Amino acid sequence: MRGRQWSGFWFVAPFLLLYLAFLVLPLLLGLKMSFTNQSITGAGSDAWVGFGNYTELFGDPAVWRSLWNTLVFTLLSTPPLVAIGLGLALLTHRKLPAAWLFRLAFFAPYVLPVSVVVLIWTWLYQPGFGLINDTLVWLGLGEVGWLSDNGVLMVSIVVTTVWWTAGFNYLLYLAGLQEVPRELHEAAALDGAGGWARLRSITLPLLRRTHVLVLVLQILASLKVFDQVYLLTGGTNPEVRSIVQYIYESGFTNFRVGYAAAISYLFFALILLLAVVQFRILRARQERIT
Repeated sequence: MRGRQWSGFWFVAPFLLLYLAFLVLPLLLGLKMSFTNQSITGAGSDAWVGFGNYTELFGDPAVWRSLWNTLVFTLLSTPPLVAIGLGLALLTHRKLPAAWLFRLAFFAPYVLPVSVVVLIWTWLYQPGFGLINDTLVWLGLGEVGWLSDNGVLMVSIVVTTVWWTAGFNYLLYLAGLQEVPRELHEAAALDGAGGWARLRSITLPLLRRTHVLVLVLQILASLKVFDQVYLLTGGTNPEVRSIVQYIYESGFTNFRVGYAAAISYLFFALILLLAVVQFRILRARQERIT
């Protein structure tokens, strides 16, 4: 009996070793590093500062400005990414001619590297010859400094992100729609329910678990924004700098690895708190429904 119990352990042992080596151990080493004055150059590696880094970051306005920018981006990008993903899935789930072509077109941007996406949208946003500004001039409107005006720069980043990553949510919703029994729609149609009524009473309620999954994954992905912000702005504009970018700058530009580790653990704590609150709200709402 004891041999059977241990046989299961040997099956999970390879994954457990990798998990400890590449996740748990780096987390512990990073936590230790956050209490030191370690530099990427090697200077101050043994200088223990205790909670000095945490005390400094709470008084660092750049940390809170970066957190605020990250929150604004999350609030602006999450609703359209969820809504567009659902809308595209509902559109291509119907029997359309060449539906596979639409599915390919909607998902294709998601597989592009971020550098390619930024190159495309940088050209679109360019003044003078960019397609967007050229269209605005043709319509009799003035040009917009999509990448130079701080008032619209965050919107430009959000639009780029929505075009690039909506395909992932689209794929999740499309998979969820395929699990909705077709018989329910046929029965409702026989009872006289129209398309909107079936969508509101059958499709959306049965996609409740998919809604939760998409929302959680999307919020976490938006909070970790870095690549498109850094590449679109050249990493020089503090008005849209995300917290991940500030962590990068602290560790690899200012060479303060210990301080960067402290900021990253503050960010980790905030994400963990947000995830717990979000799951409790969604669970309470689901209990009320059931």
